[in-house]
Order: sequence, then C-alpha cells, then structure tokens
Amino acid sequence: MSATTRVAVVTGGARRLGRHLSMSLAARGYALVILYRSSVDEAQALTSEICAGGGRARALSVNVAAKAEVAAAFANIATVEGRVDLLVNNIGNYNPQDVTRLDPDVWDETIGANLSGAYYCCHHALAVMPDGGNIINIGMAGLEGIRANPRGADYYVSKTGLLVLTRALAVGYAARQIRVNMVSPGQLENSVDLPTPEEMPRWVPLRRSGTLADISQAVSYLLDAGYVTGVNLDVAGGYRL
Repeated sequence: MSATTRVAVVTGGARRLGRHLSMSLAARGYALVILYRSSVDEAQALTSEICAGGGRARALSVNVAAKAEVAAAFANIATVEGRVDLLVNNIGNYNPQDVTRLDPDVWDETIGANLSGAYYCCHHALAVMPDGGNIINIGMAGLEGIRANPRGADYYVSKTGLLVLTRALAVGYAARQIRVNMVSPGQLENSVDLPTPEEMPRWVPLRRSGTLADISQAVSYLLDAGYVTGVNLDVAGGYRL
C-alpha cells in the first residue's frame, strides 16, 4: 500500500451507522478495514460497493471483546496495510433489560464489546498509528442516558467509561499529535426510543430526529479540526441542554 494512503479501521462497520461512516470515510479517500462479528453478507456487500466505486476496502470478522482476536486482526492489518491512521470505535451493543433482572452474562457481553473491546482496538491501533492520527469513539446514543433509568444500565456504564478512556488517551497521546475524540448521537431515525410527534418538541429542541448524515458530518468535522482533542461532541438536537 502506498505510504500516502490513509487507512481507517471501523468497528461494527458493516451495518447501520457503521456502514454510513465507512462509506463517508471511503469518500474522503481512506482505505477501509471493516471489522464485523457476524454480518458477513453486509460486510461483503459494503466492501464490494466501495471497491466498485474506486475505493479500497476489506473486511475482517472479529469479536472485539476477545483480546486474542483483536490482536490477530491488528497484526494482519499491520502486515497488509502497514498502518492505521484512523480508528472509529463504533460498536454500541444495547439491551433494554431492567437492571433488577440483568443477567451478569449480558453485562459482561455489553461491557466487553462496548468498552473493553474499544480499549483493545485502541491499544493495537496506536502501536501502528503514525503521529497525527485520529481515534473517534462513538458515545452514548438515544434519549435515556441523561436521566436515571433502570433500563440499559450496562450500555450506559460502558459508554460513560468510554468517555473517560477517550479523555485519558487524548492527554496521553497529545505529544504525538494523535487526537482522540467522541461523537455522541442523540435519538436517531432508527433509535429504539423514538418520541411521539407530540413529545418531540419537549424532548428535542430542534424538533427532529438525527440522521446518519448528521453523525458522519460530525466525524468529518473532528477529522478536520486539528486543534480539537478530548471532546465529546454531542449531536443530539439540543436534547441534553
């Protein structure tokens, strides 16, 4: 691969928001490595679409909660691509179980995918990331995380922890001009907690759901904003004001 080709790794990059982010990054000229766990058909279709459009993309099946699998995936990336200029930790597993009935195994799965897996990916990506690289973590989505709520506690704990990790890495790698930021979507068009039309003005000051394009535009801003690091960019239509 050319030394001038920028390489982006996107976790959960085959479906929904991850797919949109992958397409957006391909349009910016990145060579994509899409990490997916089980969405093999979607991953193959996406890489074919990017390559058919003149881009470069491939996909690897990885359970990011498994340290050995993440290490093997990034060893493969180091061999094939030689570098990682951008890591997008997009995975956001959510389950609506009430905390009073939350299965400990479900807790472990959520924390493993959303938080531990993000750290494993950061650890290995940073080992092959040139100075001036970027990490963007996708933070808390939806409208429930601000107020105390018995549902989805494992998800909200994982994303709060990811914000702490984001800030720590931003400070730790600032000397290398590596910027680490977070984008937190609010309620998107495909969210599980859509308000009714009557509730929308009360919940979201901008009075509409967010779109996938809103999130990719926020990611693009952070990639271009060379003096911004350690921030959580809230893309929620004013919900958290």
